[in-house]
Amino acid sequence: MPRLILWDVDHTLIENAGVSKEIYSTAFAILTGQDAQHAARTDGRTDRQIMAGMIAEHGASPYDWPQIMNALERAGAAHRDVLAARGTVLLGVVELVTALAERPDVVQTVVTGNVRANAQVKLGALGLAKLFDLDVGGYGSDHVERYRLVESARQRASVKYGPEFGEAGCAVVIGDTPRDVEAARLGGAGILAVASGLHSADELRSAGARRVIADLGDTAEILRYLLD
Repeated sequence: MPRLILWDVDHTLIENAGVSKEIYSTAFAILTGQDAQHAARTDGRTDRQIMAGMIAEHGASPYDWPQIMNALERAGAAHRDVLAARGTVLLGVVELVTALAERPDVVQTVVTGNVRANAQVKLGALGLAKLFDLDVGGYGSDHVERYRLVESARQRASVKYGPEFGEAGCAVVIGDTPRDVEAARLGGAGILAVASGLHSADELRSAGARRVIADLGDTAEILRYLLD
């Protein structure tokens, strides 16, 4: 069966070393002309949710999404070199993503709360972008709810690669938060949960993940799980 592998970015593929929250603070300053007094609340939320919450928490006037997206993209581009210097690719990622990229029956992309431009900045800064088809990803600019991003990716992959890539049972989300688990369930995908972020294996199981691993270090075992 063909496989559509839908990767979360932060704390699953990469460790951003705090740069992600710096991007949100910079975007807030671009929008409002004021320094942020509170860090963004991220934890698997989409950029639409994160920025709306940040703006409301500071008592700032609301902004249209195109304005917010423009500020996020500018902030992301400004932090590319910082991320390249401070960020890291997580254990086993290069080996696993490379092995999947060599499979003709696998399409891999991202499902991330980030807008596409910033997902591309993060993956590009750490040398991973070429291994994904970002044209069929699901992004925080697509919808406020994360499970809708899974649906968007399935639909885009179906159009580009064939209807079998949009079928139930084809897609698998790999992510590190309970929101990734929920998004997979509601978006019609399987889930491989990785306790590589802020959430424990027990938290991920409580959210509904049947398969939880500590990290992505065992390439052969993970390939068997994803492809069998």
